[in-house]
Amino acid sequence: MLKNWIKIFLHQVKNNKIFTALNILGLAMGIAGLIFAILYWNDEHAYDEWNPNKENAFAVINIMDSQQFWSFNVAPTGALMKALIPEVENYCYTDNWYGSDYLKYKDKKYLIEKQIDAQPNFFSFYPFKFIKGDAKTAIEGEGIALSEETAKLLFNDEDPINKQVTYGSKLYIVKGVYRIPGKSSYAPMVVTGQINKRLERDKEQWGNFNYALMVKLKDPKYMDKAVKGTEDIYYEYRTKRSAKEEGITPEQYIKKYGTIKITLEPIKDLRLYSVVSASPEGKGNYQSLTIMAGLSILILVLSIVNYVNLATANAIKRAKEVGIRKVMGASKGNIVKQFIFETVLLILTSILVALVIVELSLPYYNNFLGKELVMYGSQFYMQLVVIFFIAVIVAGIFPAVYVSNFETLKVLRGNFGRSKSGVWLRNSMLVAQFAIAAFFIIGSSIVYRQVDYMSTKELGFKGDQVIEVAYRNSHDEKDENYLKKMIQRYVTIKQEVSKIKGVKQVSTGSLGFGTGVGSSSSYIYKDINVQGKNVLVDFDMLDMMKISIAKGRNLSSAFASDTVSAIMINETAMRQLKDKDIIGKEIEWNETAFKIVGVVKDFHVNGPQEPIPPMTFFHYKTVDWMIQNVNQVYVKVDAENMEQTIADIEKFWNKKVDTEYPFKYDFVNKNYARAYENYVKQRNLFSILNIVVILIALFGLFSLASYSIQRRMKEIAIRKTLGAETKTLLKDLSKQYIMFCIVGFVIALFPVYSLLDMWLDNFAYRVSFSVMPFVLGFVVLLILTLLVVLSKAYQATRVNVLQYLKYE
Repeated sequence: MLKNWIKIFLHQVKNNKIFTALNILGLAMGIAGLIFAILYWNDEHAYDEWNPNKENAFAVINIMDSQQFWSFNVAPTGALMKALIPEVENYCYTDNWYGSDYLKYKDKKYLIEKQIDAQPNFFSFYPFKFIKGDAKTAIEGEGIALSEETAKLLFNDEDPINKQVTYGSKLYIVKGVYRIPGKSSYAPMVVTGQINKRLERDKEQWGNFNYALMVKLKDPKYMDKAVKGTEDIYYEYRTKRSAKEEGITPEQYIKKYGTIKITLEPIKDLRLYSVVSASPEGKGNYQSLTIMAGLSILILVLSIVNYVNLATANAIKRAKEVGIRKVMGASKGNIVKQFIFETVLLILTSILVALVIVELSLPYYNNFLGKELVMYGSQFYMQLVVIFFIAVIVAGIFPAVYVSNFETLKVLRGNFGRSKSGVWLRNSMLVAQFAIAAFFIIGSSIVYRQVDYMSTKELGFKGDQVIEVAYRNSHDEKDENYLKKMIQRYVTIKQEVSKIKGVKQVSTGSLGFGTGVGSSSSYIYKDINVQGKNVLVDFDMLDMMKISIAKGRNLSSAFASDTVSAIMINETAMRQLKDKDIIGKEIEWNETAFKIVGVVKDFHVNGPQEPIPPMTFFHYKTVDWMIQNVNQVYVKVDAENMEQTIADIEKFWNKKVDTEYPFKYDFVNKNYARAYENYVKQRNLFSILNIVVILIALFGLFSLASYSIQRRMKEIAIRKTLGAETKTLLKDLSKQYIMFCIVGFVIALFPVYSLLDMWLDNFAYRVSFSVMPFVLGFVVLLILTLLVVLSKAYQATRVNVLQYLKYE
C-alpha cells in the first residue's frame, strides 16, 4: 500500500511540476521564517536559565519619577536592607557596565573588553563553574578571577593560580578560573573585587547613584515586603534626614522633591522584561523579538492557507481517481491516510528546503541581529518536530477529509467539476491571503515613513566632519590634586591636537551624541524641582556642534563668572521651570546658587525616538568633579585630506596621550545613527518579510487562478464562439478576484492600524497616520492581483476553442 501511495504521489508531482514546486517553495519560505524567529527567541530566552538563583535573586531598580528608572543605587542601601529587612538573605554590589583595559602577564598583553568590579560574594549570585580556585575567595583583597577563555589566552597550558598579573595599572593575584555555563546577564572576561573601597568612600552618600545592586531573598514570595522595606529605608535615612537639613517636614520635602519608589526585578527577567538596562550584557529588545515571531507565524499561516487552498482546488482534478478507488473498495479512512501521507512528504520536503535556506542565510541573519545563532540543540529540534506536526494537522487533514467525502456517482458521471463544494473555503482563504498581504504592504509603508522621519528629523546639532575620539580619563584619587591634573591634561591635549594640520576645532563635553548623558541631578527654582541631566562643556563645544542659543548667551571665556557660578539650561528645562523670562534668575543646584545666563535650543542627545530631557550646562571648571565624566574628545576636521588629518591625530594620540590603549574614533553622525539602528533593522526586516509575503501570496493567486480559469475553459470557448469580446471575458474572469482583493484589504485595515499605532507609541516623535499608506497599499495589491489574474485570463482567451468544443 505504501509503495502504491508513493507511486501515486510521484505521478501527481510529475503531472503538476510547477504547482508542486510553488507549494513546496511557499511552505519552505514560511517555515524558514519561523525557524529564524525560533533561533532568535531561543537565544534571548536562554539568558540566565542555567542560574539556580534566577527566581530568588533580584536587581534593585529605583523609580525616580514616571519617566526615569535607574538601575544605579547608592552605597548605604544594601547593608541596611540586610540588617532591617528579615526577608533579605544577602546583597551584592557590582558595576553596571563593563570596564576595558589591558591584562598583562610577563611579556603578554591583551585588551580585555569585558571586566566588572564586584563584591567578593558575586559568584554566589552568578555561580559560574570554577575550574580552578575557590569562588568564595577568588576576588577578595587583590584577587582576580579570569574566564576560562581569558586564562587560556594569557597562560596557554600554564597553571594561572597565584600568578601575578596587571590589569590596567594595578597588580592582582589570579585566584580563580571560571566557566560560564550558558547565556548570562553577566558574562565578564575578568572579575575584580575593588568595589568595596568605593562603597566605603560613599557609605554616607544618599544622592550618589553609582552602583548596581542585587539582593537575594529567602523566598521570592517576600518580594513585596522587600520593596516596602527598602522604600521605608529611603524614607527614614534619605527623606527625613534631608528634610531636617532643610528645616522642613518630610511631607513638605516629598512635595518639593518627590520620593523614590523601588521595584525588584528577578535575574531571569533582566534580559527581556526589565524596565531598564540593569546588567552589563544589556537589555534585549522584547518588542523586536515578538514582532519577528508574530510576523513569522503570520507568514507560516499564509503558507499553509496557500497550500490548503491549492490542495482543495487540485482535488477536483483528482475527483475521478478518488471515485474509482471508492468503487474498488477503498474506504474514507484509507483515502484520508493517503492524502495525509502525501502532505507529510510535501511538508518534509519543505522543511528540508527551509533548513537549506536558513543554513545559507544564517550568516547574514547573524550579522543583522549582531548574534552568533546556530541550528542545534534538543530544544530546537523538538520545536521543529512540533512545527512539522502542526503543519501536517492544519494543512493535511482538511484537504484529505474534503477529498474523501466526494460522492462516487456524481464524480463518475463527470459533473463534479460543476459542484460548488469547497468553493466557499477556497474563496475565504484567498481573502485571508489578500488581508495578510495588505497588512504587510501597508505596515511596511508606515514603518518606512517612521524610520525615514527619524533619519531626516532636525536634530538640533550638526555633526558634519566632527569625530568623537574615545578618551581614557584616568586618574588617581589618592592624589589630592587629581582633578586639577585631569583638567590640565585635557587643556594640553586640546592645544596639541589643535596644531595638527586639518584640525579646525577641538572641544569636549560629558555627553555622547546617541548615547546620552550619564550624570543627573535635581535642582530647585521657586519650589519647582527638575531632575536635569548634567552636561559639562568646553566654551566652544556648542558652537562646534552648531547648537543654537534660544535666549541669553553662550558660556564664554570673556566672563570670569562663567567658570564660577554661571550655567545654561535647555528649552525643556525652561518649560519645566515655567518661567519664560528665566535669564538672570538663580537656581539651587547641589546646595549652590547658579545664575542662568542662557537657554540652549533643544537638541537630541539620545536617539530621535526618545524625548529630549531637561539639561543643565556647566563649564568644566565650574564643577570640577564633573571632568571625571568626560569620556570623549570632539575634533572637527577639514574635509580636504581628512584621512591624513585623522592619521596624524592617531599618531599623536598613541605617542603622547595613550601609549597602550588603541586609538578609537567614530564620526558623530555615524555614532548617533546607531541610537536608532534597531528601528532601521526592524524596517529592513519588515521590507524583507513584505517581499516574502507578496511572493507567497502571488504563488497562491497564480496557482488558484490557473485552476479556476482551467475549470472555466469550456465556458470561455462557448462564449468566444458566440462572439464574446476578449475585454469582456477578461473583465468577467478577473472581477471576482478584484472583489476578494477589496474584501481582504478592508479586513486588514483595523489590525494594521491598531498594531502599527502601538508600535508608533514607542517613539516620542512619530509620524501621524495619513490616508496615503492605505491608498498605496491597496493600489499595489490591486496591481499585483490584476497582473497575475489578467495574464492567466488573457492566455485562456487566446486558446483554440475547438480543443474544448470538439466533444460537444
